[in-house]
Amino acid sequence: MLDFMQTQGYAESAQVFARETDNEGFAADPKDRHHNLLAKKWTSVIRLQRKIMELESKITKMQADIDSGAVVRRGHQKGAGEWLPRPPAKLRLAQHRLPITSVRFHPQYTVLATASEDMAVKIWDSESGDFERTLKGHTKAVQDMVFDRKGTVLVTCSADLTLRVWDVANEYKCVRTLHGHDHCVSAVRFLGSDKIVSASRDKTVRIWELATGYCIRTLAGHSEWVRSVDVSPDARLLCTASNDQSVRVWDAASGECKADMRGHDNVVEVAKFAPANAHASLRRLSGLPPADRPAANGGAEDPAGSACGLFIVSGSRDKTLKLWDTASTQLLHTFVGHDDWVRDFVFHPSGKTLISVSDDKTMRIWDLATGRCAKTIEASEHFTTCIDFSTVSPLVATGSVDTEVSLWECR
Repeated sequence: MLDFMQTQGYAESAQVFARETDNEGFAADPKDRHHNLLAKKWTSVIRLQRKIMELESKITKMQADIDSGAVVRRGHQKGAGEWLPRPPAKLRLAQHRLPITSVRFHPQYTVLATASEDMAVKIWDSESGDFERTLKGHTKAVQDMVFDRKGTVLVTCSADLTLRVWDVANEYKCVRTLHGHDHCVSAVRFLGSDKIVSASRDKTVRIWELATGYCIRTLAGHSEWVRSVDVSPDARLLCTASNDQSVRVWDAASGECKADMRGHDNVVEVAKFAPANAHASLRRLSGLPPADRPAANGGAEDPAGSACGLFIVSGSRDKTLKLWDTASTQLLHTFVGHDDWVRDFVFHPSGKTLISVSDDKTMRIWDLATGRCAKTIEASEHFTTCIDFSTVSPLVATGSVDTEVSLWECR
């Protein structure tokens, strides 16, 4: 104390303190290792207080992350493959002039393609959000698009009745235009590496040769607009969703309709096959035995787990998603939670969750083992129309009627 008083120039106070503590004659020595020790201690206390405040702030933020489900406690940690999208959106891409109809990530590069009713397809860097180019050629709204598995070809379909094939490696040059549908072409997928399948408002599904652009088969059966088409993982089956409120399953080789599943109360906007890694969760949800165990009824394996009995999930304007067993055409579960039309959904790469978007402006995350909505995210200021999950980086893209595309980081 005396050292501090003398160093700071408090001479009278130092004399009184020295006299009262029997330390008269004390003189501060700059070479003494205790010199100015009190000032150093006080500075350390201030630094410690600041550090404590920073740690308290971090603890508060971590607790908020835990409460929101973004962080899981020890023993239940999420791997990177189970990360989920978290608000707010990392990037918002605004170049389109009309509602967004489709978003697709490139399967190998950090590239995002977006399609719109403004007749254009735009290509972006999905990491930085930088705009790269616009693909022009369609003369009406672009409804859907898909990359092939290697990402060398992009196929788009439009209300102008055509499909267009774009060479990604050759600066996205349009190399072929496919004609044949009599009305708006609403969806397109690859069927293997050498064929394309499309769905249309002309009530048909068509299969095309990629190399020649020829239509080699037309599937008829729906009584109204065919909204979507999807291909099974082994490319042997197709599933379609229609305005006639049905979900149909087709043999891709013969064109035969294998199943006609009904249960929705309104237009079915989308239907997709569940990936193989989602089957375990969907079997638990449905009360079915695991695929490696025999069923209770006489020991035969349950058809939902067999090679030809795949799960399908459909989304509808009746505000629900439904889970179907294609072998028995049985409705297994209904996901209830959205407040408006369900427009699109995507399975999480982990196979444990499903993420859907709706005209209620939200993105909802569903636990496939329980069927419960685990999280709701406000996705846009208007109807949310489409979604895709990147296989390259932990990103989800959503598109909206508000003409913007949002990129969501998964953590």
